[in-house]
Amino acid sequence: ETQPLTSKKDVSDCNEGEDCKENGLRVRNPKSALRLMEDGNRVHPSQEDKGEAAQISNGYSGVQSSVPCNGMGEAEDAPCTAPAATTTTTTTTSTTCGAEGQQQLMELEDRETWSKKIDFLLSVIGYAVDLGNVWRFPYICYQNGGGAFLIPYTIMAIFGGIPLFYMELALGQYHRSGCISIWRKICPIFKGIGFAICIIDLYVASYYNTIMAWAFYYLISSFTSELPWTSCTNAWNTGNCTNYFSKDNISWAPHSISPAEEFYTRQVLQVHRSNGLDDLGGISWQLTLCLLLIFTIVYFSIWKGVKTSGKVVWVTATFPYVILFILLVRGATLPGAWRGVLYYLKPDWQKLLATEVWVDAAAQIFFSLGPGFGVLLAYASYNKFHNNCYQDALVTSTVNCLTSFVSGFVIFTVLGYMAEMRNEDVSEVAKDTGPSLLFITYAEAIANMPASTFFAIIFFLMLLTLGLDSTFAGLEGVITGVLDEFPHVWSKRRELFVLGLTIVCFLGSLATLTFGGAYVVKLFEEYATGPAVLTVVFLEAVAVAWFYGITQFCSDVKEMLGFAPGWYWRLCWVAISPIFLLFVTCSFLSNPPELRLFDYNYPYWTTVVGYCIGTSSVICIPIYMVYRLIVTPGTLKERILKSITPETATEIPFGDIRMNAV
Repeated sequence: ETQPLTSKKDVSDCNEGEDCKENGLRVRNPKSALRLMEDGNRVHPSQEDKGEAAQISNGYSGVQSSVPCNGMGEAEDAPCTAPAATTTTTTTTSTTCGAEGQQQLMELEDRETWSKKIDFLLSVIGYAVDLGNVWRFPYICYQNGGGAFLIPYTIMAIFGGIPLFYMELALGQYHRSGCISIWRKICPIFKGIGFAICIIDLYVASYYNTIMAWAFYYLISSFTSELPWTSCTNAWNTGNCTNYFSKDNISWAPHSISPAEEFYTRQVLQVHRSNGLDDLGGISWQLTLCLLLIFTIVYFSIWKGVKTSGKVVWVTATFPYVILFILLVRGATLPGAWRGVLYYLKPDWQKLLATEVWVDAAAQIFFSLGPGFGVLLAYASYNKFHNNCYQDALVTSTVNCLTSFVSGFVIFTVLGYMAEMRNEDVSEVAKDTGPSLLFITYAEAIANMPASTFFAIIFFLMLLTLGLDSTFAGLEGVITGVLDEFPHVWSKRRELFVLGLTIVCFLGSLATLTFGGAYVVKLFEEYATGPAVLTVVFLEAVAVAWFYGITQFCSDVKEMLGFAPGWYWRLCWVAISPIFLLFVTCSFLSNPPELRLFDYNYPYWTTVVGYCIGTSSVICIPIYMVYRLIVTPGTLKERILKSITPETATEIPFGDIRMNAV
């Protein structure tokens, strides 16, 4: 059921709907096969051609059916199979019969592509540049030696982060599949990785969007002539509230609490109404409404696919850079800004001898670039086949790292200003970490600038846009993975599936909307994603480099780009990157973080709960391996060999039609 590419038979000799024969080989409807693609990089048959195009294989079958058929699963007198013709190419087109053929018909549905290359780049940049770039990198940088930290950070980026980033983009673009179904084409026994990724993404969506709900609450509260976190005369303030920015000569004492901190803890989060994780309290209806609106925006941004989300990121991915520039200029003109910059960049070379500095550098670059969440696989799968993903990997990872570095100046110029106003050292002002750095320290500084309302509005808008495109990406990783794995169920019902997914994520976020929800967010942030994602990407790197084969993977890349990856990339993929991941994972597991938030020390049992949450996603990998070996027929050796051998071929473009790599 294949036609040699070297065949000189003119397709015009075949009538519509008839079989053409050449050298004993047969192809069904060659005209529609040649019409199948106007662009060699995608499959987009017209509505009237879908029935015809369905008879051209989509690359999911590498075995010919031994059942006599006419290409449509209907019996005929003569069998379709014929001796394979000798050609100089390794690409063929094939069809199968019966149920397998029907499955292929469904898998050959239109796969959309990005409208423009810039849509893809902005989407990847928007995914990689998130809230962590603004609060996590500056804090980790000054905590681990200031300017000296840039050395381990750069080394870890070159040998760990960027190679993994490039690997995922190349895998997604070549195989054009989501995080679940792609393993059929790489190493089927590792398919559990795809399910683990989907669970991790759901965990992230359950707490990450709550942080955006906090920012949205701040944004709404900013539309006043006087920001509510500038005074101590509000209903939520306590006797310890100290406004040292007031015109009165007020000194800052050890027990003093800023109005910004009380607004954050007592009005937005209302943590004083919770006793901890064992007594979360009721649900904040204000935050619930904020989160509901955020999920509504998310749904209508991604429900139609990358065609719509690719347009939304033109705003959500570029707007933060405009605001960062404005805030950087404003911060540089504040009194005492130089103190913050000096504290940020002053190198402490002794720190480089500490192991934890290198662990922090590896963890920061890994979580900043974001491999392992299925997003890069999903986004790259909508690229054209010959898109230069190598160049994309270098550009987007460089932009991401530079954004983190510049964000440090935006934050620390303001911290220097705060230290000047309090007459304290920068280290005392900069002790807040994570979201507190943004919602307390930075919010307080903005509130006491000229034109504070304007700067507050644009700052919290920036936080919203930083978070939104990361949420788009995380959910798209799940959507693409599920739709590609179950096309017969969801391929025509994307809008319904996305609606169900957003509802599940919203319901899963309810625990983070309680009065003690901030404690839940901290627990999920530390345990639900960290070690789980590290384990997933470690196994992914091992599966690609050692089971699929580094030679085969580099051959795939050469087929797309026209050149093969050099020895540096091969060495990173085979050895350095897996060692890098193993190093970070073992360091985390050997020294689990001691969690503390505000005045609440997490009890010991929360560590056990945290590890259980993290394990609940990774456990999918060994469970699927056992399931795979059980259902595969044959001896144990045969089962293992079948389970590590790719099941299906991958389409590659050749001229005007897509063909199978065999």
